[in-house]
Amino acid sequence: MTHEDGYLLDNRQREAGRRFDALAEIFDPWTRDHLDRLGLTAGWRCWEVGAGGTSIPAALAERVGSTGLVLATDIETSWLTGLTAPVEVRRHDVAKDEPPAGDFDLVHARLVLVHLPERAEVLRRLAAAVRPGGWLVVEDADPALQPLACPDERGRAEELANHIRRGFRTLLAQRGVDLAFGRSLAALLRGAGLGDVRAEGYFPLTSPACRELEAATVRQLRQQLVANGLATEAEIDQHLANLRGEDLDVTTAPLITCWGRRPA
Repeated sequence: MTHEDGYLLDNRQREAGRRFDALAEIFDPWTRDHLDRLGLTAGWRCWEVGAGGTSIPAALAERVGSTGLVLATDIETSWLTGLTAPVEVRRHDVAKDEPPAGDFDLVHARLVLVHLPERAEVLRRLAAAVRPGGWLVVEDADPALQPLACPDERGRAEELANHIRRGFRTLLAQRGVDLAFGRSLAALLRGAGLGDVRAEGYFPLTSPACRELEAATVRQLRQQLVANGLATEAEIDQHLANLRGEDLDVTTAPLITCWGRRPA
């Protein structure tokens, strides 16, 4: 998932850390609740795929304890500092490298596969890394399910936010992102041989973290939005100014969380 290979939101850029923090604030409670529902407990071996930041590896480590293992992998590991045992950090390109050896009780990937052209094949490899009776949990966006930044378009600030979000979606599509990927996860997990498949969706309508995520994303993509004629410098400046207030209710793309168990 390198920038050269087409990944739009390059995790080597400065704004990536702010995006990770905002994503953690928005989605971590939802993610942790779903992992806990599966019985996550001491001694489990977990693989956190495309970990990005430290929040989910650290949460997994608290639950599996000293008798468990959390393998946190990413193509860019510079944001995964400060983690200690039972967490092991490893550089790994899930699209190109062989899966780590050893069966896992839990394999989890959030907002990773949607960016990969070979997403369906990668999902099958993740499913194969799960031990019999273990779980695969994949969480990914579905921007086409609810494509607006501001569903309640009341005035010029909301209209501008939705205009810039349309530009963001255009850039994603140009990079090969499947804007309707989230809704396909249940069928893909069943196709990979998993059972007990369930899926749920979540998105907040507004929060300070949503505004920070939007601002960090727009700052990161500013040059590309302008270069592709999708927004002007003045429009981006005004949108960022609007986001610094508390009146703009901006949301994220829906996150679809899907889980399935490998038959024993």
